[in-house]
Amino acid sequence: MKIVFMGTPDFAVPCLAALVEAGYPVAAAYTQPDKPKGRGHKMQAPPVKEYALEHDIPVYQPVTLRKEEVQEELAALAPDLIVVVAYGKILPKAVLDMPKYGCINVHGSLLPKYRGAGPIQWSVLNGETETGVTTMFMGEGVDTGDMLEKMSTPIGENETADQLYDRLRFMGAELLISTLKKLEAGELHPEKQDDSLATHAPMLSKEMSEIDFTKDAKSVHNLIRGLSSWPAAQTTYKGKRLKVYESRLASGHGEPGTLLDPKNFVVACGEGAVQLVSVQYEGSKRMPAADFLRGKPGEKGEKLGE
Repeated sequence: MKIVFMGTPDFAVPCLAALVEAGYPVAAAYTQPDKPKGRGHKMQAPPVKEYALEHDIPVYQPVTLRKEEVQEELAALAPDLIVVVAYGKILPKAVLDMPKYGCINVHGSLLPKYRGAGPIQWSVLNGETETGVTTMFMGEGVDTGDMLEKMSTPIGENETADQLYDRLRFMGAELLISTLKKLEAGELHPEKQDDSLATHAPMLSKEMSEIDFTKDAKSVHNLIRGLSSWPAAQTTYKGKRLKVYESRLASGHGEPGTLLDPKNFVVACGEGAVQLVSVQYEGSKRMPAADFLRGKPGEKGEKLGE
């Protein structure tokens, strides 16, 4: 079964690696074009491209799959199956209909919940206690195809979206191989999604990052956890921006945004309190809050977010 793989970020790499290690013939890897990154705007290859080149897999980086010449190039590879993992581009019907066995996608949620670009982050932002990965046949809608297999996992109370992302990408690889083995054996039983149970997980935005300490502690904690990779939850401390990457629920009460325990960086919320655990001050690097406070100690009653 000749496979064409389509994926871009590091989330997709374990799936591609699993195909290679299981001995599936990967005819090509499609990924997004290289992009400038960092202060120097140096062109950087997507992680999928880096892995593919290391394993002598031909790489294609079209700007779009809608052009006729791009589709002809793909058709010439004669894939029996296209595997798609966080590719970041829409597959037109001509591509979806091309392979004998269709297109299989690995998605980072328990569908039909959290369809869209940010399923992992939104599951944390919304305080879910369980999530997982789903394999599905792709259709023309966004994450609306028939489901094939699922694998679930609990979300830890303090687990960040970053940490969950790292776990789910390897779970996705495991589930992909299971799905392909069942496909080859004729043992797959596609299940239609119940659209009435669907929820949407749109792309994150910088506008979401401001911490509102008037909200309850659990909501503030979930915001910090959910935005841990980007754009990071933010507030102000001593007149400068402070990014917060990790937190813990804490006891205490007071005016929202005030320091209740300066030694442990415990801040009052509308209901309850949170302890800030990992932070980055404006003009500085990310560090444990305990290290940060040694250089920028606070006083009880001092207010954040002003």
